[in-house]
Amino acid sequence: MTLPLQDSILIVDFGSQVTQLIARRVREAGVYSEIAPFNSADEAFKRLKPKGIILSGGPSSVMWEDSPRAPQHFFEAGIPILGICYGQQTMMQQLGGNVEGGESGEFGRAFIEVHRKCALFDGLWQPGEKHQVWMSHGDKVTRLAPGFEVMATSEGAPFAVTANETRRFYATQFHPEVVHTPDGAKLLANFVRHVCGLAGDWTMAEFRATKIAEIRAQVGDRKVICGLSGGVDSAVAAVLIHEAIGDQLTCVFVDHGLMRAGEADQVVSLFRGSYNIPLVHVKAETLFLKGLEGVTDPEAKRKFIGKTFIDVFEDEARKIGGADFLAQGTLYPDVIESVSFTGGPSVTIKSHHNVGGLPERMNMKLVEPLRELFKDEVRVLGRELGLPEVFVGRHPFPGPGLAIRIPGEVTKERCDILRKADAIYLEEIRNAGLYDAIWQAFAVLLPVRTVGVMGDHRTYDSVCALRAVTSTDGMTADIYPFDAAFLSRVATRIINEVKGINRVVYDYTSKPPGTIEWE
Repeated sequence: MTLPLQDSILIVDFGSQVTQLIARRVREAGVYSEIAPFNSADEAFKRLKPKGIILSGGPSSVMWEDSPRAPQHFFEAGIPILGICYGQQTMMQQLGGNVEGGESGEFGRAFIEVHRKCALFDGLWQPGEKHQVWMSHGDKVTRLAPGFEVMATSEGAPFAVTANETRRFYATQFHPEVVHTPDGAKLLANFVRHVCGLAGDWTMAEFRATKIAEIRAQVGDRKVICGLSGGVDSAVAAVLIHEAIGDQLTCVFVDHGLMRAGEADQVVSLFRGSYNIPLVHVKAETLFLKGLEGVTDPEAKRKFIGKTFIDVFEDEARKIGGADFLAQGTLYPDVIESVSFTGGPSVTIKSHHNVGGLPERMNMKLVEPLRELFKDEVRVLGRELGLPEVFVGRHPFPGPGLAIRIPGEVTKERCDILRKADAIYLEEIRNAGLYDAIWQAFAVLLPVRTVGVMGDHRTYDSVCALRAVTSTDGMTADIYPFDAAFLSRVATRIINEVKGINRVVYDYTSKPPGTIEWE
């Protein structure tokens, strides 16, 4: 990433599941932030020249011999540092304090008592007050590093908030980034604005101008091919690149026949009609469905679709000829999860992305103008670029499309059944005025058949599951609480109008809204 931003915050990731929320809260305060794993934080520090550093939480214990640490020179850089949970503990340990493990930890909701004023509490908390926070720690600080004072305590953390205001170092044992700490976003805003002295004026208009200049500098007078998936991310990337280099961009839309009802036509109409962007529309439904015959393993589906997409794209790229760059709609969560220092599940989760690069045989360089943005920020950029709201506000759709919403074998017949059911579900959501209140809603065609009675006849047809979640940024999610009347109306329409379905169920589990859905 090469954004020439003057004001930024570096977040050092020690493996917390909610580190990305820190970046979101900082950006919500109008300040640009980036996350770097602790073992590559030096490179990010040199590149970004940040005005402040935040040390995240993590699963490790500072008492382990090989536990992660922040680069020691960060503490000598003369800039503000905020440590959160494990970040507090490693800060204390590295600066001369002490951390010990207890027989019991402190997890979940807790209340801290404020003892002193400090810049972190400006306009929020006063001495003597108690405030709710969210704790998640086993170890705890037992001796402060020299120069630090206790600002707040909790029942399980005698050093719940500590500070060395002379050096502008602050640390919290609780997690201010999660919604369960009601004032947490304001605390983080105080750190980046009051402590670090940043104006909080980072906007999407600034990002747009910066990226256009960056794309022009990277590409020069050479050609770019963009692979369109039909989703919002690749569409926004394509429109941004087209604004930067015009007809040097050609888009290739590989239509695998696994999209929602009407979406392929919408993509073609948007790019050819509204934006007049050179577009190659490859109708490859037969090829993809043929290759998916007999395939039931979800990961095998993903790998086949990803490989075939690249193969088809390569064929078209050769026909076009002369392109040196491939554009993708890679997002910041893709990048973060793909460089997770723990190894974790990210390789499997992101197996349909080319985050790690392209096959060498393609001999092309990547242009990824969205790799600094979260999903909701991509939508803001889309609006900034003038894309129609019906497209920008569309619910996310995975690259493998309906293939991962059809557990078991994928066939043309099953795709058509699911498309009709999904269209009815989304139509009813729109009719009820709920579409924008839901992050992602979709139907799933289960590999289950049940006996049902329709009129005077017995049927033996498939079960359709419905799912809907709410989210702000696509990183955490909860179910949407439809009322019984709405679900009854949707189920009745699907059973009456979609031949092949005789039962509808609603999924009440609170899974994340990402690419792992039902498979």
